[in-house]
Order: sequence, then structure tokens, then C-alpha cells
Amino acid sequence: MTRIVVLTGGSTAERDVAFAGAAQVVAALRQRGHEVSVVDTVRGSLTRADESRYLLPAVSRTPPGAAELAALRSSDIGPALAQLPALHEADQIAFLVLHGRQGEGGSLQALLDLAGVTYTGSDMVGSALAMDKDLAKRLFRAAGVPTPDWAMWPADQRAIEALGLPLIVKPSREGSTVGLTVARTRRDLEPAVRVAQQYDDQVVLEAFLPGREFTVGVLGDRALAVGEIIPKHEIFDYECKYTPGMSQEIFPARIDSALTARIQELALAAHHALKLRDFSRVDFRLDAGGAPQCLEVNTLPGLTRTSLLPQSAAAVGIDFGTLCQTVCDLALRRAGLGNKVGA
Repeated sequence: MTRIVVLTGGSTAERDVAFAGAAQVVAALRQRGHEVSVVDTVRGSLTRADESRYLLPAVSRTPPGAAELAALRSSDIGPALAQLPALHEADQIAFLVLHGRQGEGGSLQALLDLAGVTYTGSDMVGSALAMDKDLAKRLFRAAGVPTPDWAMWPADQRAIEALGLPLIVKPSREGSTVGLTVARTRRDLEPAVRVAQQYDDQVVLEAFLPGREFTVGVLGDRALAVGEIIPKHEIFDYECKYTPGMSQEIFPARIDSALTARIQELALAAHHALKLRDFSRVDFRLDAGGAPQCLEVNTLPGLTRTSLLPQSAAAVGIDFGTLCQTVCDLALRRAGLGNKVGA
């Protein structure tokens, strides 16, 4: 048995997503006999009654609005989180089920490192690199991982013409396609930028790729099954990601072995280029010539009932409980607290 504190909730637009994932993680870890407590980075330690209220498996069809996010951020525990007694039990680890910049952008990881807390997932450096889409794409290119052309806003007319229309407009440091818009005309561009700026002052303009969309999980140093995503909408947006029935997710993807191997190879290359550890999920889209290009890497991928990493793992025979256990084991081994990987 391991003492595990699940850190979840948070003050980002993906708060509901985090709670939904935590509901599954907590249940799976308790079923395996671990002693599990839960901490919301906004409200602090949760009682069992609080868990029943907040750890709900369903996710709202739309993310929280600006006013709600401002209220959450004003209540965030912040650096005091590191002083919570729940994080300092002997031989304990923190299992991070958090999303968005405050959860997976590196600042929380730095705080936990300074407090001497062992936690799951990537460290401060890898988390920050993956969260910043501009920096991540530069590192992809340096590592030979193809990624769609992009420019940072404000961009001049020449840069916009080089990218072509339509364009993907998105916050540089957000996840779950929060604040993302497809700009089809030049007139659509500035309104799309204003939407993205509600979530981040840095905005990416990215060339739109017309091909099929794929994703693949990484666990340890292994690429898991490649899956294809077929959303009801034109893009795999927030509603399609978290509303059952709004997308078709096929694991393993119905593609030939050469394309499967190529996507898995690129996923591992992207994971290593960003100096990530433990696990991640890497997203791709095919360009007009049918070649995969890396869109982004998720350092704390969703763990809800509709999330893609659990499906990628299940397709290679790793059930959800084993996935959670392996993530814990990787953190324990790194901290010298155990060597149970593969249990």
C-alpha cells in the first residue's frame, strides 16, 4: 500500500476535466488498496463529502467563463499548497490530475520540487516547455519532428499569407482546445484572437491541416496504441472531447503498420525533445500529402471516462487501474521509494 494524495481541481478553464479524471483515479487507486486523500488546489483538502460533491465523472459542455475563472484564481491556495500536511506524509507521492497553465505549466511542479514532494509526471522544465506551444514547436523542429507552420500574434500580412487560410487561432499556453477558433477569412482573425486572449496574452496562429487526426499515449519509454479521432465538429474541440457521443475514437487506428510505426516514432521523439517523463499523450494530424505532423504534447493528459490516454493504453492490454499504478510506480522508482514498475 502507498499513501497517495491526488492533487486536482485548480483554477483553470479545465477544472471540471480535472475533477472528472480525479474521480476515476481515486476510485482505481483505492480499489488497489492504496490510502488516498484528495486536495483541490483552490479549496484545500477534501473530505469524503466534498469528494462526492466535486469529483463528478461528467464534464460541462463548455469551459468556465472569465468571471468564474477570476473568482477561482482569487481563491487559489498558491504557494501555501506546499505547506499542507497532506503532502508531507512519509513515503507518499502526489498524483497530479490537473490541467491548464496553473496545473501543468511548470509552476506547480517547481513548488513541489522545492517542498521535496514526490509527484507523478514531468518536472518543471518539461512541463513549461510543453505548455508553451511556440517553444514546443521550435523544439519539435530541432528534433526532426514535423509540425504545422505557425506565427505568433501580432503577425504581419506577409506571415499570415504564408500560413494561408483557414488558420487555427489558439492560446499559446492552454489545453483542451480552450479558446481555439478556426479563422476562415481575414475578417475572422481578430475576433478569434480576442477569444484566445481571454485565456492567454500569447496567441498562436497555426496552419490548418486538412487530414485525419491521430493521438498516441506514451508510458515510460513505450509508445502505446495509435488512435484515430473523428469528431462531430470540424475540429476536436472542447465539447467533442468531453461530451459522450460527440466524437468517434478508434483504438487501434485503422491504418497500415508503416504509418502506425511512424506516428509512434514521432511521439517518442516529441516526448524526449521536451524532456518529459513518466507519461504523456501526443497529438498528430496528417497534412495534404498524408504525412503526420505533431500538433502538441499533453504532459498531464486527461483521465476522464472519455479520455484518450486510457483508451490508448487499453488497446495494448493496460487497463485503467494498471495505468494509474504504473504512473505511481514510475514516480516511486524515480524517488527511490520502490521498484514496482509493471506490477
